Amino acid sequence: MTEPEQQQPALVENMLLLRREDFDELLDRAAERGAGRVLAHLGLENGHAARDIRELRDLLEAWRDARRTAWQTAVKVITTGLLAALLVGAAIKLKLMGGPQ
Repeated sequence: MTEPEQQQPALVENMLLLRREDFDELLDRAAERGAGRVLAHLGLENGHAARDIRELRDLLEAWRDARRTAWQTAVKVITTGLLAALLVGAAIKLKLMGGPQ
């Protein structure tokens, strides 16, 4: 056997002997590194990421509230206009207004 072939079973054997706690720690470190890279990529790595994300969420919530209020206002204006038109039409039909009699 050549030397690389002799090393491979030792590597597999060592991987199988990895304890569950060590594996969890390795995964945790890898996840933290990945999260750090993502935050750096987004420009949120300076320690203010939590505050920045909170502010962005607040801004998004305010935008949603404003949009919802605009729709509600539009519906109210249209409904009020239709009801006013119906009242004017009924008043004209019943000759309550000063139209031709």
